[in-house]
Amino acid sequence: MAGDELGSLRRTRYSADVSAGADGERAVVMGWVASVRGHGAISFMTVRDRDGDVQVVAKAGSCPDGVRERIAGLKVHSSVAVSGTVRASPRSPSGAEVVPDEIRVFSEAARTPPFEPAAVTVKNIDTRLEARHIDLRRRPLQHVFRARSAVLRAVREHLYGEGFTEVSTPKMISSATEGGAALFSIFYYDRGAFLAQSPQLYKEQLTMSFEKVFEIAPIFRAEPSRTARHLSEAISIDVEEAFVDYADAMDGAERVVGAARGAAARYAGANAGSGLAVPEMPAGGIPRRAYGDVVDAARDAGAGVEWGDDLHPSALRKAGLEGFYFIKDWPAGPKPFYVKPGGPGGPRASESFDLMFGDLEISSGSTRISGRAELEERMRNKGMDVGDFAHHLGAFDYGVPPHAGFGIGLERLMMALTGTANIRDASFYPRDADRLAP
Repeated sequence: MAGDELGSLRRTRYSADVSAGADGERAVVMGWVASVRGHGAISFMTVRDRDGDVQVVAKAGSCPDGVRERIAGLKVHSSVAVSGTVRASPRSPSGAEVVPDEIRVFSEAARTPPFEPAAVTVKNIDTRLEARHIDLRRRPLQHVFRARSAVLRAVREHLYGEGFTEVSTPKMISSATEGGAALFSIFYYDRGAFLAQSPQLYKEQLTMSFEKVFEIAPIFRAEPSRTARHLSEAISIDVEEAFVDYADAMDGAERVVGAARGAAARYAGANAGSGLAVPEMPAGGIPRRAYGDVVDAARDAGAGVEWGDDLHPSALRKAGLEGFYFIKDWPAGPKPFYVKPGGPGGPRASESFDLMFGDLEISSGSTRISGRAELEERMRNKGMDVGDFAHHLGAFDYGVPPHAGFGIGLERLMMALTGTANIRDASFYPRDADRLAP
């Protein structure tokens, strides 16, 4: 059925503005029908908007019969506008309700969703993702994504305050950013190309012009990992700075996470009942643990790990590591070609770090190699074709400064800051090894 027209009608109040203090005032509210129930000559309708719910009470003698009858016949999830008068009511959850004199139905729901959007939990995440447009109406998810928005704003303001310039780098590239095979191939006109794994090489080059740069943008990883913490398309907060090393980068990452955590905590504090489990920052700063010490602790706890191994979540759990902490001085061998080897961890180590939350990796960073000859040697040792990186290597003929940086996975950060168990619930429309829609 064709819907009513919006015309010149405009909302005058959100649900949060419909209160006892507005008793007797006119209001136009807009949103989606959350519930309809009738009791004889009276119909109750709940309209949900971005802020919450507003109760509409249509009673014979208090509103036009046509309005009351139309409300009684509405389907849940229809989008509507209601014009009427605010009336204080102690029986209403908000302390007030709207007595309607006009209703417009912009679009009436034609189907029943596969789950109830008012539900706090829906066990099958695939069922939710297939109807993500409805899933995103659920309050628990709305709180996560509103907190996410607050976090992004706080991170940007923090980095601007530290003198960083926000940049944008290409997402279609001619060669692998970090080497390896975790790349999505695409056609670029008449030749092959890839989706960018990270803005790494571009942000390094940009330190030559702007010194301090950051980018918040998608990255793409063709890793067929089917876990609750992996995505094929994710948002990365990438930061790079000239004339610093990885110790400075750790300081910077800690400040970014502190700004993000503060925003999440403020959001949770202002939204009672959000259910967000915002963790505390460690007193005295985020601990910095040497890779070798973590290996020893995990091995002493029964994990079968040796120096040079990756530290899987099971090993970190056995080591009893919780909350935020850094693991620094990782082995140089597995690290990307641009990571500076050596440093305080010894000749086999590298000036690198991971920022963890329990057994969840949130960020990685390092001092970068700033000399062309050393960079080319690292590439060859990794079996990479130096010629594929001619444009990047050319920059090193023009005074690349010492520099360092890090990248933070936004979705993983939000998992840590909100207690979200599945990374797909920190992404509006997640992409993984099995999902390319909706």
